[in-house]
Amino acid sequence: MTSQQFEYLLHGAWGTIVLSCLTFVFAGMLGLLVALSRVSPAGTIRRLASAYIQIIQGTPLLVLMGVCFYGPNLLGISSVPALFAATLALTIQSSAFFGEIWRGCIESVAKNQWEAAECLGLSRFQRMVMVVLPQALRIATPPTVGFMVQIVKNTSIASLVIGYAELSYNAKILNNSTFEPFLYFGCAAFLYFLICYPLSRWSQRLERRLNVARS
Repeated sequence: MTSQQFEYLLHGAWGTIVLSCLTFVFAGMLGLLVALSRVSPAGTIRRLASAYIQIIQGTPLLVLMGVCFYGPNLLGISSVPALFAATLALTIQSSAFFGEIWRGCIESVAKNQWEAAECLGLSRFQRMVMVVLPQALRIATPPTVGFMVQIVKNTSIASLVIGYAELSYNAKILNNSTFEPFLYFGCAAFLYFLICYPLSRWSQRLERRLNVARS
């Protein structure tokens, strides 16, 4: 493998990191909204959030990629940037999973915490922001970091429909020109490992630390 070919793979790895970070930021914001909607006192909002989660979790990511990339053509938009379409599809899919993860964490906060905050005269919004969410954040941190690994791996699907130049896409391009699949895909797998392993270790470390804090 030449230095230029390795740099091409590194460029794809950077594309993977950028797409993963953008997805985590936007999916995190949308996922929090979904989670709060799932625990809303309004039944209609809860049902809408539940329907959103069921629909998105039941739709393959490959289909979402195609809809986000080719769908705007129906609105007269002829060209959609690959990064935008990939980020949108991954954000929609990841937000449904974040919403369920964080909904479970919010509901795992003890009922007496809600009751104690209510006795202090706090409104529901104040109880959520000042009492419940800080405790839910401690519970949600390990699974959230763990799901970031899944987001990194899901970025590889962007190359199948959209042609976004991430790590697996660049490895495929190099293999098509040299016919050395073991070399390039093996190197791509190693780079994926270098990206995901620190996240996995961070998740395990956070889980141990938070378990000690709760004991």
